[in-house]
Amino acid sequence: MTAEIERWNHNIHYHPMILRAVPDGCRRALDVGCGEGILARELRRTVRHVSAIDLDEPSIELARRHDAASDIEYLLGDFLTHPFEPASFDVITSVATLHHMDAAVALDRMRRLLRPGGTLVVVGVARSRLPADLPYEAAAVFGNLLYKTTKTYWEHSAPKVWSPPETYAGMRHIAEGVLPGVRYRRHLLWRYSLMWTKPA
Repeated sequence: MTAEIERWNHNIHYHPMILRAVPDGCRRALDVGCGEGILARELRRTVRHVSAIDLDEPSIELARRHDAASDIEYLLGDFLTHPFEPASFDVITSVATLHHMDAAVALDRMRRLLRPGGTLVVVGVARSRLPADLPYEAAAVFGNLLYKTTKTYWEHSAPKVWSPPETYAGMRHIAEGVLPGVRYRRHLLWRYSLMWTKPA
């Protein structure tokens, strides 16, 4: 398969933010809902051991066939039930995946898999409440149009779930209940982020 080509969409747009949050000295990373493995390959540039898991077999097969796949552990399976060792990862990432699962259960599982001092970074999709969220929607439409004047949108092959079951406010409430002290932020392109460091 050919080497990585430049791709852009609303999920990939936030990869640099995720990569900046990876703690120094990170040795083990887990990417949940890895799709075709773009973020996993980016993580591998600075993290010694990267595991990446997804339920979608065609996506995992595409990831495994990539030129840079040889030293990444791609797993076909359910993140919620796969026998990972507790407290075994320094960083856990997840992009546009939580809305495919029970968010509270998934966040609790991520919390338990992190080592003390480890970092969790989630970029998620949620549902707007109108008219309360109308200003966010308007800004997202405008921002999206601006980005598309300079970038070509890439459509991923992974299955989609729409519409998301939780609102942005609902996701913030869930995250704060499971991850005390979590940093929640709403972003321009129909995304939110969660950043949390597990107490040492």
